[in-house]
Amino acid sequence: MREVPLQKDVKTQKKLKVTSLTKTRKRSDYLWAYLMIAPTMLGLFIFYLWPIIQTFYYSFTEWGAFGQYEWTGLDNYKRMLGDLNLLQSFKNTGIYIIFTVPVGIFLSIIVAVLLNQKIKGKSIYRTLYFLPVITMPAAIAMVWKWIYNADYGLLNYLLSLVGIKGPHWVSDPNIALYSIIVVAIWSGIGYNMVIFLSGLQGIPKMYYEAAEIDGAGPFRVFFKITLPLLSPVIFFVSIMSLIGAFQVFDLIFMMIGKGSTAIESTQSIVYLFYQHAFVLNEKGYAAAIAVLLLIVILIITAIQMVLQKKWVHYE
Repeated sequence: MREVPLQKDVKTQKKLKVTSLTKTRKRSDYLWAYLMIAPTMLGLFIFYLWPIIQTFYYSFTEWGAFGQYEWTGLDNYKRMLGDLNLLQSFKNTGIYIIFTVPVGIFLSIIVAVLLNQKIKGKSIYRTLYFLPVITMPAAIAMVWKWIYNADYGLLNYLLSLVGIKGPHWVSDPNIALYSIIVVAIWSGIGYNMVIFLSGLQGIPKMYYEAAEIDGAGPFRVFFKITLPLLSPVIFFVSIMSLIGAFQVFDLIFMMIGKGSTAIESTQSIVYLFYQHAFVLNEKGYAAAIAVLLLIVILIITAIQMVLQKKWVHYE
C-alpha cells in the first residue's frame, strides 16, 4: 500500500522534469528565432522606422544654414494650405496615377495571359518584356528622351516620313506629362507581368477543362474564370502600383529639365519634396510634404483594403 504514493511521486517528478525541459527548449527556440531576425528588425528600425519618426519631427521645424533648425509648430502645415505648387503637384500625380495604374495593370494582364499559352519562344518574349525592369531608370529616361527629341528624335523622324510634324514631346506643357506616362507604362509592364504569370500558373487547370467541355469561348473564360481567380493578385499589384505611382520622381527628374517650361505641369509630389529639401534648403517644409504624402497613401490603401472585400475572390 505504501509503494503506490511513491510511484505517483516519481511519475509526477518525471512529468515536471519533462515540462521544464520543454519550456527550456521553447525559450531556447524563441531566443534563437529572435537572434536570427534581429539583424532584419534592426535594419528596418534604422533605415525605415527611425527616418519616419525623424521626418515627422522635422515637419514641425524650420531649417537654416549649417544644419540649424528651430521648432515652428504647425507653420509648415498651414503653409501647405495656400501652396499652389503643392496643389498642382497633387493634380499632376493624380493624372499620372489615373493613367499608369489601370492601363499598366490591364496591359500586364493581357501580356501575361498571352505568354502563359503554349507558344514558341515564349521564354524569349518574357525576357524581352522583363528587360526594362532590370535596366536603370536613368538609362531608360535618357533613351526615351532621345526618342522624344523634337529635332533629331526617332519618333518625330518616323512621323515626318508620313508628312506629320512631331511636337515637342517633353517640353510642351500640354503633352509632357503624357509622354512620361507612356514611358512609365512601358517600363512597368514586365514587373507586373511576372507577378500575373505566377498567379495564372496557380489557377487549377480543371476550371479551364470544365469550361472547354461546356463550350465556353476564350473571352468568356477570361472574364468568368481567369479574372475572378486572378483578383487577389490584381489587388496586390494595384496596391503596389499605386504606391509606386505616388512616388514617381526619376523619370521627371531625368526627362524634364529644371529650366523647362513643362516642369510645372509635370512635377510630382516627390519632385516638389526634392526641390524644397535639396534645392531650396527648406527641409522642414519638405518633411511636411513627405508626411502628407504618407497620410494620403495610408488613406487610399485603407480604402482599397475595405473595397477589396467586394471584388476580390479567394478560393
